[in-house]
Amino acid sequence: MKGYLGIDVGSVSTNLVFMDENGKIREAIYLRTRGQPIFALQEGLRQLAERLPANTIVRGVGTTGSGRFLAGIIAGADVVKNEITSHAVAASTLVPGVQTILEIGGQDSKIIILRNGVVTDFAMNTVCAAGTGSFLDQQAARLNIPIEDFGELALKSTVPVRIAGRCAVFAESDMIHKQQMGYSLPDILAGLCEALVRNYLNNVGKGKEILPPVVFQGGVAANAGMRRAFEQALGLEVHVPPHYNVMGAVGAALLAREKMAGGGTSRFRGFGVAKTRFKAGGFECENCPNLCEVVEITREGEVIARWGDRCGRWSGSLGYQENAV
Repeated sequence: MKGYLGIDVGSVSTNLVFMDENGKIREAIYLRTRGQPIFALQEGLRQLAERLPANTIVRGVGTTGSGRFLAGIIAGADVVKNEITSHAVAASTLVPGVQTILEIGGQDSKIIILRNGVVTDFAMNTVCAAGTGSFLDQQAARLNIPIEDFGELALKSTVPVRIAGRCAVFAESDMIHKQQMGYSLPDILAGLCEALVRNYLNNVGKGKEILPPVVFQGGVAANAGMRRAFEQALGLEVHVPPHYNVMGAVGAALLAREKMAGGGTSRFRGFGVAKTRFKAGGFECENCPNLCEVVEITREGEVIARWGDRCGRWSGSLGYQENAV
């Protein structure tokens, strides 16, 4: 089997997909990053190698996410793209004609506006984690309910409680207050979903023209309560696509296929990198007043990449530049 590998390394999750030459997603892996992106990536590659046939040929690799440069170096990527581009490419491929993408991940939220298949505007949360997957995980744990049951419980609500969701701290305090007043758990969870959607639309979505078709993706899209709250607030149907939680990796695989369509040999280092000893380090350059923090990646003790310096003194020929968007 031949195909393309997409890798999305984020602060909360590391996702990998293998897409065959016809664009079908053959394998998808979702792992917790747990603050160890190199380990998570190597574990993902190891699991992927076990699931794919022995004669699998990787024709191209794309990386995205906050750890895209690191993943690109370790895996040997042919294309490295930002999250906005990757998510937009994946959504517009799986839901043709999409005009609005609502994306809520583990620690960030974003909205992407497309018109005629082109990204015309976007925004990301920059102030508070309220509404992200991590906040919902914390609340589910505090209420002692599995996060997988959160959405279904919220759908059982008959009268959602009004929760102050502008800030993560205030939202939790208000939830505790409403619990002490005797409101039911489904009504509190539904109220929290509505509060988080209000917060999202008033901050991330502020000033954006939200037109259908609307796609909801990211790990939080699994929460049926959040999907219903978006539909009620927008008065529009909200689509949750297949592979909603690994859409960044899907987009990276699609971009790799596009990149390699013209031919050439992939830079993929092979699944054997899962057993290679990589180490990330860094130092502060003192050659000028900028005092740049230079990141350094070594493989079996050999420096294979550096970045972070403004002048290019250290990155130079070792640098790994993001492909033009």
